[in-house]
Amino acid sequence: MYYLGLDVGSSSVKAALVEAKSGKSIQSVHEPKNEMSISSLKNDWAEQDPNFWWKYTCTAIKRVCKESNIDPKKIISIGISYQMHGLVIVDKNGEPLRDSIIWCDSRAVNIGNDAYEKLGKDKCMSHLLNSPGNFTASKLKWVKENEPEVYEKIHKYMLPGDFIAYKLTGEINTTRNGLSEGIIWDYKNNETANWLLDFYGIDRNLTPDLVDNFTNQGVTNLKSSEETGLNIGIPISYRAGDQPNNALALNVFDNGEVAASGGTSGVIYSITNDIYSKEPSRINHFAHVNYNDKNKSIGKLLCINGAGIQYRWLRNHSIGKSYEKMNEAASSIPVGSEGISVIPFGNGAERMLNNKNIGTHICNINLNQHSHGHLYRSSLEGIAFSFMYGMEILKNDNALINVVRAGNDNLFRSKIFANTVATLIGHEIEIYNTTGAFGAARASGVMNDNLDSFRKKITKNDHVMTFLPLRNTSEYEDAYSRWKEDLQGILKNK
Repeated sequence: MYYLGLDVGSSSVKAALVEAKSGKSIQSVHEPKNEMSISSLKNDWAEQDPNFWWKYTCTAIKRVCKESNIDPKKIISIGISYQMHGLVIVDKNGEPLRDSIIWCDSRAVNIGNDAYEKLGKDKCMSHLLNSPGNFTASKLKWVKENEPEVYEKIHKYMLPGDFIAYKLTGEINTTRNGLSEGIIWDYKNNETANWLLDFYGIDRNLTPDLVDNFTNQGVTNLKSSEETGLNIGIPISYRAGDQPNNALALNVFDNGEVAASGGTSGVIYSITNDIYSKEPSRINHFAHVNYNDKNKSIGKLLCINGAGIQYRWLRNHSIGKSYEKMNEAASSIPVGSEGISVIPFGNGAERMLNNKNIGTHICNINLNQHSHGHLYRSSLEGIAFSFMYGMEILKNDNALINVVRAGNDNLFRSKIFANTVATLIGHEIEIYNTTGAFGAARASGVMNDNLDSFRKKITKNDHVMTFLPLRNTSEYEDAYSRWKEDLQGILKNK
């Protein structure tokens, strides 16, 4: 028997199969082979047709079964991961009324900011743990203001994963996780934030029914069976946004556990049970996958725009150099790169720097002393220092950091990067070989298994290595201190 995981992103839909008994990853595919298109009718707009997600979901399910030579009749549960914060609105027939306003669309920024100012920081932070910001509720308000004829036809609003679950089951529902990602969940009262909907003038009845995570959220029907090749009656038993789901895939559930990713941009996702924050703009807070009435598990999410893109830029401008060759050259350079500091924020405004756009800076370079190897090492260190800077922000906002877990890809393949972060935070970095789609597949089986067994299978099947903090920390601490001084000097002039 097998579990099926779906990961519905803005670039592709991934489908993965996991063996139910052992938890072993079997096969993963993505559709389409090239990235899905994003429509941008105006600057800062980003939309996608939800029916395209469904089309590629059906194709991916068929492909993963065919390429793994597994009979789809042996699939016993389905888990869904999806791009966060998007808005899907449907009519009474369940048909989308317009393209989805997806996560990277920023048309509702002013709506969210205005709500935050009028409702007040105390109200928003004590109940929502966030500013209403440019999230799903604010996007729905934009539709009401700018497309009233569309708004009047809305039967329900959904998150992207809710729409895929609906297409599989014919049932429209959502989770507390989903509402929290849309900033429509009241943590203090443990209920839908109807007062925010009222403030926006949005009909409360547009909110779907709530279902718990790790439970039967609906079963595949005849129509979806015909389109996907799956059996009728397979339960959807897990659903979560991509960042909480990535944390789940990395075995991150409890207070003090942190999930990190280091691709083009970086993400630090820290779990806490402390329902309090003083950071309305630099950190976002979401109900984690195991949030329930008894366990108020919150994910504190901090993004770093300028991460792997800095190292990729260097590779693209180093003729004939691979990442492996760059890492080899960097390893011959001492800790601290003999004084060079790279401030790696050249990928737009940084929220953790209060939305300042300071660009990338290479500080203290000596043309008679420093080589390409110095540039490579200082870039890796600079990105690691930016992660450490973000973790300090999280710590100052009551996050506990006991262990960091990350995927076996991108920046965390570099020993320089991983050792620098581990040594500065003073805790282990555990590396796992997994993906969001495999995580969603495994999570769908929790309903029939249990969370402890699920976690043991992740460790057994996916754990690759662990980076331990190095004993000699002074060189790393000195280099980080110099880096922060250079950063603060740049910030003062912005």
